[in-house]
Amino acid sequence: MTTSRYAATAADLAELVADLGLPTYRGRQIHEALWTQRIPLDAATALPADLRRHLDEALPTALDLAVESRSTDDRTVKWLWRAARDGAQIETVLMEYPDRATVCVSSQAGCAMACTFCATGQAGFERHLDRGEIVEQVVRAAHASSRRVSNVVFMGMGEPLANYDEVWAAVERIHGDLGISARQITISTVGVVPGMRRLAAERLPVTLAVSLHAPDDPGRSALVPLNDRYPIREVLRAAREVAGSHGRRVTFEYACIADVNDTDAHADALADLLTPLGPHFTHVNLIPLNPTAGFPTRGSERVRVLDFAARLRTRGIAATVRRNRGTDIDGACGQLRSRVALGRAGTAD
Repeated sequence: MTTSRYAATAADLAELVADLGLPTYRGRQIHEALWTQRIPLDAATALPADLRRHLDEALPTALDLAVESRSTDDRTVKWLWRAARDGAQIETVLMEYPDRATVCVSSQAGCAMACTFCATGQAGFERHLDRGEIVEQVVRAAHASSRRVSNVVFMGMGEPLANYDEVWAAVERIHGDLGISARQITISTVGVVPGMRRLAAERLPVTLAVSLHAPDDPGRSALVPLNDRYPIREVLRAAREVAGSHGRRVTFEYACIADVNDTDAHADALADLLTPLGPHFTHVNLIPLNPTAGFPTRGSERVRVLDFAARLRTRGIAATVRRNRGTDIDGACGQLRSRVALGRAGTAD
C-alpha cells in the first residue's frame, strides 16, 4: 500500500491490518483514533507501540511542518507546510472563536486565477493538492486547537473548483470520516462555472461562496481575469442552480477597494444584480481589502464598508462585514503566499 495517512480509507486500513496478520478490530481502532477521536498517531495509546511504529512508516503524513505563525492575540495560527512528496509549499489557517474553531484549507499550491489583489494569485500556480493533503490540513489543525474544529472553509491557496475531483473527495472524507456537517463546509470560487454546476448535482449541501468583487463585467475583469471566460451573468445563473438544488443561500464575497468598487453607485449596482436571485438565496460578505505587496491600492475605510453594507440592506440584500483575522501574520483573506525560503529539510533558511 502506498498512500498517505489521511488519504487511507477504512478499507485501506482493514487491508493493512490483514496483511500484518492482526485481528480485524485493530483496523477499526486505527480509524477511530485517527478520524473520530482526531488524535495524532503517537497519542493513540490503545494501539500497541510496535503497531504505531509500523503505521508511522506504512502511512506517513503528507505534510511536514516548516513554519508556524501565531497572531498577537493568539487566536489565529498559520502553518506553512512542505509537501513530503515534492516539497510544494502549502498554507493553512486555524481561527478560534469562543464557541468553535474554523480551518481555512488550501486546495492548490499557488493559484492560476491571477486575481490582481490576491497574494496567492500573484505568486502563480505550482500544482493541485491531492485529497490526503487537503484532509490532513484539517486534522493537523484539529490536533492543535483547544476547541473542536466544526467548520472548514476552502478559502486558502488555490481555486477549489479547478481541482474539483480531489476537493470533492476531501469534502466527503471531512463529512463522512471527521463528522463535520456539510452545512459547515464552505467552498469558495472565483466563478468556475462548470464546477459550480457540478456542485449543484452533488448530494452534500455544502455552502457556496462566490468571489464577486464588482457588480459589472469591466470592473470584475480588471480584478478577476477569469471573468472574461465566465462573465457575471453566467456565474449568477450557476449560483442560482446551486442555491435551488440545496435550498441554501449563496454567499457573495466582495473585497472593498477604495475608490475602485466601494461607492454608493457600486452598492446600488450590486443590489440590482443580486435582487433577482431572491432574498432567501443571497448574502453579501464585505471584506475590507487586506494589504499585499503586489497590489498597491488600499482597502476601503471601515466607515465606507459599513455604509456600503447599510445601503445594500436598504435594498433588501443581506450583508455582513467580515472581521479580518490573522492580518498580522499574513493569514487573512487574500494574503496567503509563502514568503519563506525553505531549505532541503523543510526548515526556514
